[in-house]
Amino acid sequence: MAGSNRKQKTVRGVVASLGVTVLAAGVVYLFVPHDDRAPDVKAVDYRVELLTARRAASYPVAAPEGLPDGWKATSVRYRADQGDLWHLGFQDPEGQYVAVEQSTQKRKDFIADASQGGHATKVTQEIGGRTWTRYTGGRYDALVHEDAKGSTTVVAGTAGFDRLTSMAQALQLKRES
Repeated sequence: MAGSNRKQKTVRGVVASLGVTVLAAGVVYLFVPHDDRAPDVKAVDYRVELLTARRAASYPVAAPEGLPDGWKATSVRYRADQGDLWHLGFQDPEGQYVAVEQSTQKRKDFIADASQGGHATKVTQEIGGRTWTRYTGGRYDALVHEDAKGSTTVVAGTAGFDRLTSMAQALQLKRES
C-alpha cells in the first residue's frame, strides 16, 4: 500500500509542476509585447554612390527623379570591377521591393541574376522613349532594357508591373564628368 501512495504523490507533484509552468508561461506571454508588423526598413541616402557611379561607369547611370511620396531607397552599391554593376533598391508605398540594376556584364547572366531566374515574355512596352521587355517566372518580375551600346537596365522586384513601370518612367540616365 505504501508504494501506491508514493506513486500518487509523485503523479500529483508532476501535474502540479506542469500546471505552474503552464501558468507562468501564460503570464509571460500576456505581458511581453507582440508586434506582427514587418520591421520598418531604414532609408538610405544614395547621392554619393550615384555621383561616383555616374563618374566611373561606362554608360549613363539610371536613378529615379520625381517618385511620388512613399518610395524609400533601402540599398545602394556600385561595383566597377563587376561590369560597372549599379544597384539601387527601393521599398514602394505598399511595402514591396523594387530594384534598379544596370551593368555591362554578359546580358543573359546579368538578367537572370537581376530577375532571380526570370524569362523573357513577348510583351514589350515603350517607357521614356525606350523599349522594355517583360520578364516573369523568377523570384521577381522585371522590365529589361538592352541598350545598343552594351549596357543593360533591369527594373525588378516583388511589386507588380504597374509599380515597375512607375519606376522605369522615373529613371533619368546621366553621366558626370
